[in-house]
Amino acid sequence: MKKIKLEIIGLSYSQTQSGAYALILGETDGKRRLPIIIGGYEAQAIAVELENMQPSRPLTHDLFKNFSDEYGIKIDEVIVYNLKEGIFYAKLICNNENGDVREIDARTSDAIAMAVRFNCPIYTYEFILASAGVVLDEGESTEEIKPKSIPKKSSSKKAASSESSYGNLSSEELKESLMRAIDEEAYETASKIRDELNKRSKSSEQ
Repeated sequence: MKKIKLEIIGLSYSQTQSGAYALILGETDGKRRLPIIIGGYEAQAIAVELENMQPSRPLTHDLFKNFSDEYGIKIDEVIVYNLKEGIFYAKLICNNENGDVREIDARTSDAIAMAVRFNCPIYTYEFILASAGVVLDEGESTEEIKPKSIPKKSSSKKAASSESSYGNLSSEELKESLMRAIDEEAYETASKIRDELNKRSKSSEQ
């Protein structure tokens, strides 16, 4: 069965399930998008890696990556291989230093969280995209489904500066706030601060 390569388009709050997130995967060579509903913790694990954030202590998926590296285990690819009753099924295709190849069943959200850490490709099959994929309308921008924020794990008052106050801080102060938010695992706050820094960087380049 021919595999179709996917890429991560983004994360957004789910409009259908409270407290959940929509992970958007898209065809590398096509317009179809595959939305997968995942939990807040899994969304955090994916978003932290996509945003290149460094938590003060390893998250569960980081621990698994460190463990695998120590024992010479690599993930070659992730395959979203089935869809039953609205539930996506995925597997990790792994190998070790001896060249042994193994397939490990995993929740799709966990599989994607590992894929971004191992920088390995993500695939699916045509029948899954045909049944669950959606096509962007003409002129519709993928910006509309990019991550707006990252689920937070901490509500620390120190890190939780109001978004409206970011404009009053210098870039150095913002960078210090960003590092503090990451250390305290206030990832939603960190994402907003990073957005402000990126906006300033783009303005200075113009």
